[in-house]
Amino acid sequence: MSDIVIRPIDSKRDRKAFVDLPFRLYANDPHWVPPLKNEALGLITPAKNGWFSHAKAQLFLAEHSGQIVGRISAHIDTLALTMDPAQGFGPGVGQWGLMEAEDDSVFRALLASAEQWLRDQGMTRALGPISMSIWEEPGLLIEGYDHDPTIMMGHAKPEYRGWIEAAGYAPVKQLLTYDLDITKEFPPIVQRIIKSGEKNERIRIREVDKSKFDEEAATILAILNDAWSDNWGFVPLTPPEIKDVGVKLKPIVFNDLIRIAELDGRPVAFMITLPDLNEAIKPLNGSLLPFGWAKLLLWLRKPQVRTMRVPLMGVVKELQASRMASQLAFMMIEYIRRASIKHYGASRGEIGWILDDNQGMRSIATTINCEINKVYQVYERTL
Repeated sequence: MSDIVIRPIDSKRDRKAFVDLPFRLYANDPHWVPPLKNEALGLITPAKNGWFSHAKAQLFLAEHSGQIVGRISAHIDTLALTMDPAQGFGPGVGQWGLMEAEDDSVFRALLASAEQWLRDQGMTRALGPISMSIWEEPGLLIEGYDHDPTIMMGHAKPEYRGWIEAAGYAPVKQLLTYDLDITKEFPPIVQRIIKSGEKNERIRIREVDKSKFDEEAATILAILNDAWSDNWGFVPLTPPEIKDVGVKLKPIVFNDLIRIAELDGRPVAFMITLPDLNEAIKPLNGSLLPFGWAKLLLWLRKPQVRTMRVPLMGVVKELQASRMASQLAFMMIEYIRRASIKHYGASRGEIGWILDDNQGMRSIATTINCEINKVYQVYERTL
C-alpha cells in the first residue's frame, strides 16, 4: 500500500476513529470480542485513565485514500523507567502498543513513527506490544487464535507476529494463560493437601467483604506489591490507577470469588476471580445503546457464565519457597472452584497470565491438570 499518511491524533474525532478501527478490521473474526467503546475511549483519554498520572503517550493513525487503515500508540511510563533493568524495564525503555494495521506496509510506517517518537523522548530501547500499562493487555497473541479471549485479555491477527519479527524485534518474555475444566475434582494429592490445610488452625481462607471494598482492596494491594515486586515487568500500581480499577471492576466483584488467605491472623495470600464479562459484552458490539445497558445490568445482578478468569494471585515473598504457598493456593482455588459451579454455573476456568519463568505458578497449574490455551509474547528492540 503506497501513499500512506501517518499522523498523530489531536482531536476527539481522531480518538473515536482510533477506537472504531478494530471494529472494521475484525468484522469477520468470530473470536474477536468488541470492547465497549466508552471503555476503550477512556483508556486513551488522559483525564479518564489514572495511568497517565505517571505516563505519557502519543497515538498515531494511518490513512490511505481518506480511510483509516492503521493505528499505534507510543508511550513512556516514568515509573517503569525507575525499575531494575533486570526486570524488563529501566532507564531508556519505552513501549508501543494498541497496534492494528491492514497490511505490513501500514504496520512498518506506524512502527517507524512510534519508534521515532520514543527516540525523540530519549528512549534507547522499545518493548511491545504493551497496551498501554503492563497491567492492561501486555503482549501479542501468538497461540490460541481459535477461541475467544477472556476479560482483560487481548486478541490479534496471526500475521502480526511475522510483521513484528521482520521489523527486527526479538522475543523477550512470554505470558501464558491456562485452561481448566472446573467440573472435575482435583487429583487426590491436591485434595489431601487441601484437607491438611483445613485441619491447620493457623490457616484461614476467607471471602472478601464487598461492603468494605476500599479496605479489602488495600489488603490485596499490599500482598500484590510484595508478591510481584521481583517479577519481570513489575510496576507498582498508583492510587489513581487503583481508583480506576476499582470503578471498573467493582460491578463484577463477588465475595465468594475473591479469597484472602490468613496465616496466624495475618493476610499472606489472595486470589481474584472474575466472571468472564466478555461473554456478556460480545453480543453488544461495543455499545450499550439502545438496550445493551439493560441486558448488561441484568447479567451483572447474577452472572451465569461458562468461564471464570483468575487474573491475579499472590503469596507474600517470605512464603513463596515454602510448601505453605502451594497449600494456600490450592485451598483458594478449590473454594472458588466450588462457588463458581454452584452459584454461577461455570464449567471452565482460565488462570493467567503467568510469566513463562514463574515456575511456582506453572507447577500449581500443572498439578491441578491445567493446560496452556493461549500464549502472549512481548518483544524488544534497540532503537
